[in-house]
Amino acid sequence: MSTFRTLLVGAALAWTAAVHGFPTKPVRIVVGFPAGGPLDQHARLLTDKLQAVLGQPVVVDYKAGAGGTVGAQDVMKAPPDGHTLMLANTGVMVINPALYSRLPYATLKDFTPIARTAMQPLALLVNPNVPAKNLQEFMAYAKSKPGQINYGSAGNGGISHLVPEMFKTATGLFMVHIPYRGSAPAFTDLMGGQVQFMAESIPQAAAYHKQGKVRALAVTSRARNPALPDVPTVIESGLKGFEVVGFYGFLAPAGTPKDVVAKLSDAFGQVMQSPEVKSRMVSQGADPAFLGADDFAKFLAAEMPRWADAVKKSGAKLD
Repeated sequence: MSTFRTLLVGAALAWTAAVHGFPTKPVRIVVGFPAGGPLDQHARLLTDKLQAVLGQPVVVDYKAGAGGTVGAQDVMKAPPDGHTLMLANTGVMVINPALYSRLPYATLKDFTPIARTAMQPLALLVNPNVPAKNLQEFMAYAKSKPGQINYGSAGNGGISHLVPEMFKTATGLFMVHIPYRGSAPAFTDLMGGQVQFMAESIPQAAAYHKQGKVRALAVTSRARNPALPDVPTVIESGLKGFEVVGFYGFLAPAGTPKDVVAKLSDAFGQVMQSPEVKSRMVSQGADPAFLGADDFAKFLAAEMPRWADAVKKSGAKLD
């Protein structure tokens, strides 16, 4: 056997050994947003049990910037050995590709799906002074005032912008979008009456609803949410098929070996069986919703055109 072939065989055997011995060092989870946010909370909820399953430390690394794009690039360029993962959400994986004309990554090309861990429904909210106690009454009220109802969002092209746009498309309502720099100022103006309508994630929505500062009319998931058990779904409220939820999921760089992907996916599956993890996840406003690698890949492929259509109809575009 030639020296060159010997080297090739040796390298292949070393790589196979590394795969079967995975992980051989700490696993880094990249979060493309600042510490303390929802993705960070989700990552930290899973890390202790994940490192117990994998037998190696799991560390969270923050690479904030450009709506998660900076973190995605960091993971895309990392060695495809399973030791670097990205925790991403709907915005990073399926909205950004439709929103940015020069996005430096392609979701289905540059990443290997590992596991979806949660779905995150939103609540449709109104200012308490709006004379509507349920979604049907709000739809009738908004229809009687075309162009006079303003809805706030955390910014152009985000999920809190696109969900109301999907709602407008489904109902034929004409409402005016008022973008803010984050959900906090949008909530302030919703409570103050400067905007009348908003779609926002469950934890904040539930807290303000219970305080009487906003009124939750419906949730966008297929089933009612434990944090708002008395609030019906949009489907229950008469809009058949209207189910719009965000997701959290883990991905690795493209080219990660199948054996490593399978081991990681199985590890997340084991973590997601923990009653403690499920309970704490619900308290954070997310619904435990595990999908393994193959099913998560199919899920992403189905979600991308759906959100791309919503972005197109909204007219949102960022560069």
